[in-house]
Amino acid sequence: MRLSDFDFDLPEALIATRPASPRTAARLLVARPGSLTDSHVFDLPDFLRPGDRLVLNNTRVIPARLTGLRRRAGAEGPTEARIEVTLLDPRGDGTWAALAKPAKKVRDGEEIQFAPGFSARVLGRADGQLTLAFSCEGEDFDRALDGAGAMPLPPYIAARRQADDRDRVDYQTVFARHSGAVAAPTASLHFDAALLERIVAMGVAISEVTLHVGAGTFLPVKVDDVSHHKMHAEWGEVTETAADEINATRAAGGRILPVGTTACRLIESAAGDGGIAPWRGETDIFIRPGYRFRVTDGLMTNFHLPKSTLMMLVSALMGRGRMMEVYDHAIAERYRFFSYGDASLLLP
Repeated sequence: MRLSDFDFDLPEALIATRPASPRTAARLLVARPGSLTDSHVFDLPDFLRPGDRLVLNNTRVIPARLTGLRRRAGAEGPTEARIEVTLLDPRGDGTWAALAKPAKKVRDGEEIQFAPGFSARVLGRADGQLTLAFSCEGEDFDRALDGAGAMPLPPYIAARRQADDRDRVDYQTVFARHSGAVAAPTASLHFDAALLERIVAMGVAISEVTLHVGAGTFLPVKVDDVSHHKMHAEWGEVTETAADEINATRAAGGRILPVGTTACRLIESAAGDGGIAPWRGETDIFIRPGYRFRVTDGLMTNFHLPKSTLMMLVSALMGRGRMMEVYDHAIAERYRFFSYGDASLLLP
């Protein structure tokens, strides 16, 4: 399939820069065979059945955008430059991959100071990325980052406004537990504690998995033949408990409904023909039309960018033609798009 197969015209006015308030007031477009229903997230229980299981991604977004100073002594005396750093993902040796702007102002071996007692040394540069070693680690690093960092809003929001204190709440799910993501599992932003309680009370079970969403989720597809696209890798875990719960629901005839493409990609990475097994590691699974889903029966997700891998994933689930119908309806009815936008419930 060609990249142009997943393109559509989106009015810029439909790109959300703030979420609905309260969270559950976001609109929900329910797509079933032969029907489209305009609803709201607070009515989600109306479209679920006792015995279903929602799968939630409990990753926690870190405030991964940092601003610091690089100081240098040279022939013309001491100079300094303001550097913006965006953390991408942690590496096994304790260093971080990061982007810097302006990157040309930084050299290997130099130190960037973000706050008193919190700095990073540039160990190397490759493929447009820096390798950074920070001056602290563990809980000390988490505290320093929380004090100095800002939430890493997606490019299509950051181009319209700066991150602020509201984003520290808005861009985090209510069930976030394990720090490591630099982008939110955005379909999960629509839930609050009261909605989760209503869902459980009606007999729908919930399982949690962890996929640390990386900044690569926003990278554009640059090849015309989408089969040649290489996905970025992200770290995730499906625990033995979660795998057992999902398998038990399937055996009992219930539907497995991941909330968000990240949860979907993770459970499909851990799945085989016989069900799902505990899993831990990096996944670069690329789900596109022609993919055979092993455990996913439906999906709650936001509205995605044209020509994106996420548009390809939902097209794999529903069919490309059907997804174009869904998106035509969403645009005509003025649904809000992307990370802070409205949601869809896709039931093939």
